[in-house]
Amino acid sequence: MADYTIIADVSAYIVRTLREKMCPEPVPSPNNIEISSPTSQDVDYIVGLYLYDIKEDTQIASPPMFERGRVQLLAPPKPYSLYYMVFINGSSQMGLKAPDIQKIIGRVAQIVNDNASVRPSELQPWLDDTEPPIVLSQAKMELDEKVRVWQAINKPYEISLFYKAAPVFLASELIIEPPRVSEAAFGLNLMGKGRGNEG
Repeated sequence: MADYTIIADVSAYIVRTLREKMCPEPVPSPNNIEISSPTSQDVDYIVGLYLYDIKEDTQIASPPMFERGRVQLLAPPKPYSLYYMVFINGSSQMGLKAPDIQKIIGRVAQIVNDNASVRPSELQPWLDDTEPPIVLSQAKMELDEKVRVWQAINKPYEISLFYKAAPVFLASELIIEPPRVSEAAFGLNLMGKGRGNEG
């Protein structure tokens, strides 16, 4: 299962995909799309990808423990869900107007819809191809929930897109050694053919 860098790898995949398909129209340069926070004072980027929450997904069963060698077991990985906000940088020097922002948001939604899954082996090539894909889907949120995300970073709400990436399996480094057999007991029960005369 995936190493701890898988969370950063998912973020990098989303940004890389947006850069490949949004430039030069409607975003002039790949450098205008960044992993960032709405609180960032950097004015060079236009589109920001903000990872605002990570939750263990208790609805997905963890795989069993993995064998490591002949006498060791590796604890199973944990499935997580990553929650992202794609936003437009309001402090950008590009002088964006409302129609420009709506075009950019529309293009982001289109790109994510068309590239809604990625296999972990594409992000970490040493992984097994049989691992389930990581799926990007619209986070099921009401407007007030979205507003609360903005309020949590002390920013007024702005039009933005919210996505969930799951399942993201994060490997464990915990090695479990099963108890060794230290004592064995053997019993032998011999049944005689005759027990003497009864009567």
